Amino acid sequence: MSKHEDIIKYILSLEVGTKISVRSIANDLGVSDGTAYRAIKDSDALGIVTTIPRVGTVRIEKVEKKNIEALTYGEVINIIDGTLLGGKDGIHKTLHRFAIGAMTIDAMEKYVTQDCLLIVGNREEAQRLALLSNSGVLITGGFGCSDEIKRLANEKCLPIISTTYDSFTVASMINKAISENLIKKDIVLVEDIMESNPYFLKVTDTVAKWKEVMINTKHQRYPVVDDEHKVVGVVTMKDLSNRESDDEAIGKVMHKEPITVTPKTTVAYAAHIMGWEGIELFPVVKGKKLVGVITRQDVIKALQYMARQPQAAETLEDSVLKNFEFEITGDKVRFYGKITPEMLDPIGTASWSALNMLLSTMGIMALRQRNNINVLVDSINTYFMKPVQVDSIIEIYTDIIDTGRNFCKVEIDMFNSKKDIIAKAFLSAKIIRR
Repeated sequence: MSKHEDIIKYILSLEVGTKISVRSIANDLGVSDGTAYRAIKDSDALGIVTTIPRVGTVRIEKVEKKNIEALTYGEVINIIDGTLLGGKDGIHKTLHRFAIGAMTIDAMEKYVTQDCLLIVGNREEAQRLALLSNSGVLITGGFGCSDEIKRLANEKCLPIISTTYDSFTVASMINKAISENLIKKDIVLVEDIMESNPYFLKVTDTVAKWKEVMINTKHQRYPVVDDEHKVVGVVTMKDLSNRESDDEAIGKVMHKEPITVTPKTTVAYAAHIMGWEGIELFPVVKGKKLVGVITRQDVIKALQYMARQPQAAETLEDSVLKNFEFEITGDKVRFYGKITPEMLDPIGTASWSALNMLLSTMGIMALRQRNNINVLVDSINTYFMKPVQVDSIIEIYTDIIDTGRNFCKVEIDMFNSKKDIIAKAFLSAKIIRR
């Protein structure tokens, strides 16, 4: 095991909430400052430590990606640019809700519960109530707190935080952070769908070894790795079909310099590259070392899953499209709705980018409605576009004019309430097949 891996293992063994630094790690394990620094940075990427302003780097409990709708107190400090007044041992703890203390103490009791964050001003009795109810405290207006409150926060291991923002601004900032995390939660990454224990071949293996592995696994494509487990190529049935010698090394017949992805690559991007390059399998690498594989079938299943998932939080595109409805007549689809204030440019008409988004989205929806096919946009050409006022009712007609084996094309026309044409576009998309 390398020194780098030893440091990460050591950090994992520390108790949650332990403060660490480059110097302390270097002294405890007898390594250089540079080695300690790189290991701490990698630990941050792994989600087992975090750095908080005016506190330092601390060991935290790793949070699964799908649970990020909950925030830790440490994350709240970063969001509001706050100062930690006490209870530093609890900054790794997770809060599930927050309340604003704008009521009497008696009325406040039923709202302040465990794992809550009370947003309040310089009201010591409210701060004490929150801590006794196992809730963190966020003091707004730049106020501090008494030594008694700090002592109680340290005893309870519950953070008490101060910020210069007012209560409304703080609540808005936290709510926005939770909303953004909910949107990110539904973005499927390669690490969510990859095969973590893939079959692979070594560069020194022979064609005979490949045939043996293929018979046992029934797979036709394999990543090829060197002695350090780094991906150096990909071998497929096409590469080996004309090879007669079973003693020939895989390294001589493999496809070198393969396209790879990382665990944090989005499935949508992987699908686009797969469709564009005609790739059936992606090696997934971390620091060039093989950690998994994804196939075309994996990607298509993920895209179908994403299409069925309800959006957890509203995006800009959602806020625009929710004002439109559609109906299908044969190969034609009619969309109708109105121009909303979110779509305006600085001079008060619908922006070119918003109208283009409408045209492309309607084209994609029309293609997906037909035979439930998965598509990726290859190109879109907008021939002309006229100004449109806010609250104008518009209609968009899509006409699928060609569907081939790999590509499909759709014509998109936009009309105003007087049936005058105001925009015309032509979209070409690549079909993703199993």
